[in-house]
Amino acid sequence: MHDSEPDTFVSKTWPEKFSDMLKEIGIDSKSNEIASGDVENDDYYSRYFSQTPRMVTNKGSLEVKNSNIDVIQIIQKG
Repeated sequence: MHDSEPDTFVSKTWPEKFSDMLKEIGIDSKSNEIASGDVENDDYYSRYFSQTPRMVTNKGSLEVKNSNIDVIQIIQKG
């Protein structure tokens, strides 16, 4: 490695990455463990429409503080 590069890499989950991005713009949030919140236990999309994907992956959720938004869920569809 070059001298300017760090020797260690910090592995972060998607909620931790989004929490860091929100912190940069002044929004305080806390990342949750995957499948620990109530919002993560229901269906993500309705099965009645043809455009909705069948495969959806839960990537975690965030709790947002001091905002009208309580929880942000991160999902991957495909």
